[in-house]
Amino acid sequence: MADTIVIFGASGDLTSRKLVPALYQLFRKGRLEKPIRVVGFSRSEFTYDEWREKLRETTKKFVGKNFDPDKWEQFATQIYYHPGDIGKAEDFVSLRNLLKTLEEGQPGQRLYYLSTAPRFYQPAIAHLGESGLADQTNGPRRVIIEKPFGIDLDSANALNQSIHKVFDESQVYRIDHYLGKETVQNLMVLRFANTIFEPVWNRNYIDHVQITVAEEVDVGSRAGYYDTAGVLRDMFQNHLLQLLMVTAMEAPVHYEADAIRNEKVKVLDAIQPLEAEQVRQDTFRGQYRGYTSAEGVDPTSSTATFAAVKLSIDNWRWQGVPFYLRSGKAMSCRTTQIVIQFHAPPQKLFADSPRGLGEANRLIIQVQPAEGIQLHFQTKVPDAGMKMRQTDLDFSYQKEFRGQMPEAYERLLLDALEGDASLFARADEVEAAWRICDPILQAWQSNDRPSLLTYDPGLWGPDECRQWMLAQDREWFDTCPVLG
Repeated sequence: MADTIVIFGASGDLTSRKLVPALYQLFRKGRLEKPIRVVGFSRSEFTYDEWREKLRETTKKFVGKNFDPDKWEQFATQIYYHPGDIGKAEDFVSLRNLLKTLEEGQPGQRLYYLSTAPRFYQPAIAHLGESGLADQTNGPRRVIIEKPFGIDLDSANALNQSIHKVFDESQVYRIDHYLGKETVQNLMVLRFANTIFEPVWNRNYIDHVQITVAEEVDVGSRAGYYDTAGVLRDMFQNHLLQLLMVTAMEAPVHYEADAIRNEKVKVLDAIQPLEAEQVRQDTFRGQYRGYTSAEGVDPTSSTATFAAVKLSIDNWRWQGVPFYLRSGKAMSCRTTQIVIQFHAPPQKLFADSPRGLGEANRLIIQVQPAEGIQLHFQTKVPDAGMKMRQTDLDFSYQKEFRGQMPEAYERLLLDALEGDASLFARADEVEAAWRICDPILQAWQSNDRPSLLTYDPGLWGPDECRQWMLAQDREWFDTCPVLG
């Protein structure tokens, strides 16, 4: 028995930069329970040897010191390539014939990975069904679909309907690589495997939550795509809302896919979509100076490269606790972090104690680049009366666990091969996320939309956004990665 992974759009950057290196690493570490075959499908013409050599060079580049030439040669013998066009039904028939030949005597499950432009998702799914490639007579058939999953609720709903004509929901794996990061998974362990956090993980002790995904780079080579998508579609509907769900969800009854995803969907269902007036009050849209000069960007573009959104979760645990989400390009540094800001003590007991939330207890979960957790608390400065200073406790993955952190795609591909959908989005989850984002997008496209603010590259977004937080007696945690 052996597993087969078919990568559609195999000549694209994702395959060489992430997917094949991740599969090689799993093979090198001995994490694969069964042998695997990797079949690339794309319009480019390659022989098997040419394809293997191309992937050898890119895999060597991206896995660095973990590249073992001997292990690669063992792995590469099971890499194949099939030139084909997603728009042509006959190419799926010829792919079916190739897979039948490769699997002769060793049938097993197949994993179809759609690493293509989103416009090819529906035709690819349809051709998989028409050609019989979705038939599960000889083993499980699963499909992994990359983001973006639709551009709004209607398109996401239409895509789900077309997928469900061919694949059952249990066969569909909508991927968000953020959920494969060790720190995001560790957030569940932090919350649900430690008794000290649960009593304070609620409105009684937490003033607000900040979730920031900051990128130091500008739009670069993605300008053409980015100008049609913008920051809300690119980051909020998927990455930021995923982080919000994991932060705010209740403990599942069991650690298994449906129980976890049920709790995540409950969080989204408890978020009331913003009305037009709320959008004007509680969202910011910004664009870094120089964006409209990038190649592929309309010189008159009003696409937002920065956004900040204030959301409320209307349930028992989080009533009255605002969740502030923000993301942007060309910001001060690259960091993804979740900040749990606790209430200040109810009484100023010590004369020299600091005032306000700025010095209250704070828990920072740093998702990237240096994964870990930091807790801020007050301590007495020696030999200085009752003067206090904020101190921190650090947990760093790199310091605590020696060795290189695994790539997110390693965990996600392994889970998909094992049939564990815990870290993948379900249809109702995707649609619920769009129901939150759609009203903001619509308000931003209306005549009465919030102003498009500008900010200089290298800053934390428009200054007006900082002033908005200060007016609420709160402050953004504008600190480049707290862990190095």
